[in-house]
Amino acid sequence: MLEQIGKNAREAEAVMRVLSVKEKNKLLATAADYLMADMTLLLEANERDMENARENNMPPALQDRLQLTESRVAQMAEGLRQIAALDDPVGEVLSMKQRPNGLMIGQKRVPLGVIGIIYESRPNVTADAFGLCFKAGNVVILRGGKDAIHSNNAITKTMQEALEKCGLPIHAIQLITDTSHETAEEFMRMNEYVDVLIPRGGAGLIRTVVQKATVPVIETGTGNCHIFVDETADLDMAIDIIFNAKTQRIGVCNACESLVVHEKIKDAFLPRLAERLKEKNVELRGDEKSREACVEIKAATEEDWGTEYLDYILSIKTVSSIEEAILHINKYNTGHSEAIITKDYDNAQKFLNEIDAAAVYVNASTRFTDGFEFGFGAEIGISTQKLHARGPMGLKELTTTKYIIYGNGQVRE
Repeated sequence: MLEQIGKNAREAEAVMRVLSVKEKNKLLATAADYLMADMTLLLEANERDMENARENNMPPALQDRLQLTESRVAQMAEGLRQIAALDDPVGEVLSMKQRPNGLMIGQKRVPLGVIGIIYESRPNVTADAFGLCFKAGNVVILRGGKDAIHSNNAITKTMQEALEKCGLPIHAIQLITDTSHETAEEFMRMNEYVDVLIPRGGAGLIRTVVQKATVPVIETGTGNCHIFVDETADLDMAIDIIFNAKTQRIGVCNACESLVVHEKIKDAFLPRLAERLKEKNVELRGDEKSREACVEIKAATEEDWGTEYLDYILSIKTVSSIEEAILHINKYNTGHSEAIITKDYDNAQKFLNEIDAAAVYVNASTRFTDGFEFGFGAEIGISTQKLHARGPMGLKELTTTKYIIYGNGQVRE
């Protein structure tokens, strides 16, 4: 099965890499329309997955990731339309210089080729990944989790119907329907057919792909995201930002999981924060000094500092300086998104310069680390590694470059 999927992908790639912008945008608009037209079918397929999730006592945060609603399907369609409206990076000439011998040597953007994506229970990834890969001239092979198999299969069929309608190869998107671990590991070793793998999911999934794949991997990381409230912070602003970053959606990688507070403001700040977070029944786990400031905070363990909860739980660490805060965050973060709440310009700049993460914020919620919010359209994931992409991965991150050389008869001496 995988061998045939790989062959189909390579055949489709030859067509995808030379599509015009007009052809790409027509397909994306058609696919968006087809998503809306198939709304009932998609929701029915998703409900089968949701029934299984409830029977298997899937945690609420993961059920939220899995569930499709009319609004979420509409967002997927809008994501495809936004991608269509973006500039096509393929063919962009990045440089062109003349050598002393008269050769003109330049670089231009080209598709990566065949992209494999291994992801968990987020069916919106199926449409988002296809749209981005397609606009960047790539073919995509998807391997989703068994929890979302009915949803993913329905969305894939809708995308293939749109491709067929536009006279394009339906194998520009394929879904591996065998969700066994053995098939997944075989997929990770398909170097002949797959140019790059992108895992999207929890720490266990990402670790498995990185360790077992022979295909090159772009690692999208988990999110143990911190917010540091320094001694100059506007406390009302800090409370609003933390409430948003922690509770707007708990099952996402850019939610705040860890709080760092300067000890000079802990007594004034932490009781007020705890009162606000009661609205969402957030459990607070902190060190000894934070517990002295607020009796509602439970004792934290060493494990809490490095945990991505994906739940209504927040760890709290008190520090005596911004230097200590930076050391703590850089030790326990996952390289995703970190924020400082401050009125001090020097502290803001120090935090921006010294925190090692893909996205670093001053006086804003970590929830903004997202392709839509950054203006990329839908994203393929948040890369927490440093090669070849970092942060939200939009269209440009799904291309590579090649050298183009113009001559007029030159030969090397």
